[in-house]
Amino acid sequence: VSVTFAQGFSAAGVEAGISAVEGKKDLALVVNNGPLDAAAGVFTSNRFCAAPVQWTRKIVADGHVKAVILNSGGANACTGQPGYEQSKATAQKVAALVGAKDSDVAVCSTGLIGELLPLDHVLSGAGKAFAALADTAQAGADASHAIMTTDTKPKTVELEGSNGFRIGGMVKGSGMIAPQLATMLCVITTDAVVSAGQLQAALNTGVEMSFNRIDVDGCMSTNDTVLLLASGASGIEPDPDEFKDLVAQATASLARQIIGDGEGASHDIRVKVTGATTEDAALACGRAVAASNLLKCAISGNDPNWGRIVSSLGTVPPEVAPYDSNKVTVDVNGVRICENGGAGRDRSEVDMTPREVHIDIDLHAGNAEATVWTDDLTHEYVHINADYES
Repeated sequence: VSVTFAQGFSAAGVEAGISAVEGKKDLALVVNNGPLDAAAGVFTSNRFCAAPVQWTRKIVADGHVKAVILNSGGANACTGQPGYEQSKATAQKVAALVGAKDSDVAVCSTGLIGELLPLDHVLSGAGKAFAALADTAQAGADASHAIMTTDTKPKTVELEGSNGFRIGGMVKGSGMIAPQLATMLCVITTDAVVSAGQLQAALNTGVEMSFNRIDVDGCMSTNDTVLLLASGASGIEPDPDEFKDLVAQATASLARQIIGDGEGASHDIRVKVTGATTEDAALACGRAVAASNLLKCAISGNDPNWGRIVSSLGTVPPEVAPYDSNKVTVDVNGVRICENGGAGRDRSEVDMTPREVHIDIDLHAGNAEATVWTDDLTHEYVHINADYES
């Protein structure tokens, strides 16, 4: 049921005529009905960040968001001041509809970079979405469909705390996925009674351990936005640690679903690095391996080519991750195909038929570890991105 799982939220997903895909739902609206309107956000660090990111980053800064409007079919990125004015006009339209200030309306867009949105369709779509608002499971599902681009399925999460508060969420993301967020629009809602400061702290931790540890194709987006909204409608003040943990579970679930729907992917690849001197060292090694297009292509061909793993591992500077290459071991799906920096068991022994491929790297240099998820790269990935219209 997505964002409507938590009490105090209504949502809608409608066809506004923004997307190039005929008949596609392409505009979503999420409204926080209170009594609280606490909010937190995390955004792309891309220097070409889109107009809606510029707008929403500014309005989330005070910790209050009443509504979020999201569109697929166009990123409104690299569109200059006219693009920013479109985001502002969109916020003003929603604010008038829901009875809020435009400075309490977040705007999110995803799709093709470099083109302005058909603003008249966006604004009329906002009115259509407002008329369709509901707190039902179907309304939440409609919203999660409306934000999809190359996604093949909606990605949602519903969790409940021990004393009854709820967390619900939705995310879109399939390609242009790399650490420092991924190409995503994500809205997570909760009916817990929590402050904006609590939300931001929980979101920062959750994002760092999830969305910042996935990599489909090594490409950073211009539009990434992750929002966490609290209505307080349950009247329940959660245990702070439990709340933080549940937010982390929500982001982890949504991030894993992105990997499971990577553009054209036939394998989900878990890269786990153990035996590192620090977690940062382990993470740097995991990211280096996960970013290897050579490895991703090998996995696509069901080839557990450990040479491509260790060659990528070797690009991490020793001052970042100290280890002795002659002590490193690599297991793929439980078979040790690299032993002490050289050949281990024959790689033909590895069963590559499962969707999940587990790469376990032990640096034998310490006790720290980290895990990164990625996908393989297939012919289908090329086809999708050679003909991308959003």
